[in-house]
Amino acid sequence: MGKPTGFMDYKREEARAFSVKERIKNYSEFHTPLSLDGQKKQAARCMECGVPFCQSGLNIGGMISGCPLNNLIPEWNDLLFRGSVEQAYRRLRLTNNFPEFTSRVCPALCEKACTCGANGDAVTVRNNEYMIVETAYSQGFAKPQPPKARTGKKIAVIGSGPSGLAAADQLNQRGHSVTVFERSDRIGGLLMYGIPNMKLEKRFVERRISIMKEEGVEFKTNVNVGKDISAEELKEHFDRIILCCGASNPRDINVKGREAEGVYFAVDFLKSTTKSLLDNGLKEGTYISAKNKNVIVIGGGDTGNDCVGTCVRHGAKSILQLEMMPKLPDSRAENNPWPQWPRVCKTDYGQQEAAGVYGSDPRVYQTTVKEFIKDKNGKLIGAVLVKLAFEKDEKTGRMNMRQIESSQREVKAELVLIAAGFLGSESYVTKAFGVETDARTNIACNNNSHLTSVENVYAAGDVHSGQSLVVRAIRDGRDCAREVDLSLMGYTNL
Repeated sequence: MGKPTGFMDYKREEARAFSVKERIKNYSEFHTPLSLDGQKKQAARCMECGVPFCQSGLNIGGMISGCPLNNLIPEWNDLLFRGSVEQAYRRLRLTNNFPEFTSRVCPALCEKACTCGANGDAVTVRNNEYMIVETAYSQGFAKPQPPKARTGKKIAVIGSGPSGLAAADQLNQRGHSVTVFERSDRIGGLLMYGIPNMKLEKRFVERRISIMKEEGVEFKTNVNVGKDISAEELKEHFDRIILCCGASNPRDINVKGREAEGVYFAVDFLKSTTKSLLDNGLKEGTYISAKNKNVIVIGGGDTGNDCVGTCVRHGAKSILQLEMMPKLPDSRAENNPWPQWPRVCKTDYGQQEAAGVYGSDPRVYQTTVKEFIKDKNGKLIGAVLVKLAFEKDEKTGRMNMRQIESSQREVKAELVLIAAGFLGSESYVTKAFGVETDARTNIACNNNSHLTSVENVYAAGDVHSGQSLVVRAIRDGRDCAREVDLSLMGYTNL
């Protein structure tokens, strides 16, 4: 695959990021891709390694190693290297409905499992994928392809996030009539309102949605299933129903002063910014603003980082990002060998920008909020922070956290964003359909399938598996579509 000596002839070169000073001026994507010829050289680095862990999607050491979609990475790297971009796009689309999304927001599990990365620099798989799909659009390969025949079967997909869109795309291509219901005013779910515009410009989501519409998928916005339309009505009009509602129930924190004005869930903060940006160009007063405020972000994951990057662009006075866990090592530990997912400290774009603007990394480890402080009008003015210590329970062997009372300190804060993850599905949806849920409130399915406890009702994505990655949601949507097609037709070629 690629050039036999490519990994020795060419150094890894990634798309270049704009400087912090430049990119925080707007909410646009901030990388300059290589030229097509430059990306061909990067594709040439894909070696004939024999065992391509990059496409394996295996669970190794409790973490996914390689692409969950089992993308045929060495094959389309070779096609890109040889200049056969249209063929590379066709091969890419065999396993991935939305490479325009994953090439922007996926954490590139493929690269972490790349054989070149075992003793050097991994192949730029994500950048190669980006070049393939964007060239396909610019040269007209990525055009609508409506199915040639219809089966007469009707399917309702509830939720238009990555899993819902993937299921809808697969089933529509099979010839079924698919209607996607979305409670928000725009299609895309997590892709539209959960991921900031600077990571995924919404015009690219809308571009793919337009193609799906031309291919025959029907989209209905501002329809909250379970409230605006009943589950019984959907069961009456559709042969199958797929619940792709996401794990949209945010995890809260229970501390004194939580009710203070100025404490928000991260998902509400991020949505308000993106919606205002699209509606009116961020007109003052139409979104939750961090401008001139001391901000605390609670949570160290991707959502917390997105909050940091957004607050920098708002013009926050200061930003603290609290992480309960200790800082991870800067390089792989001996008990975390390749091709496992590297459990190392990652400094993402938001933290880089905060460091560039405020002079230091915003993260504070092994720290949480003990109390929110409010003024006489109930507005947030500060928080009491406390350090955490981890101790091993001799009986259970588990690590428990305890607060170090002597470490308490008070900081100013006019805005707090809770990015502590999600607990699972929202109960009004599961109750409307009468489906069973597990201990984590995810929808319980039969025998490791996607079929719920209710006949002809299926579940996919985060509502099925819990909060996860866009790429895994796409895979789950595809797998669910295959089950649904098999149940309808008696066989499937999906």
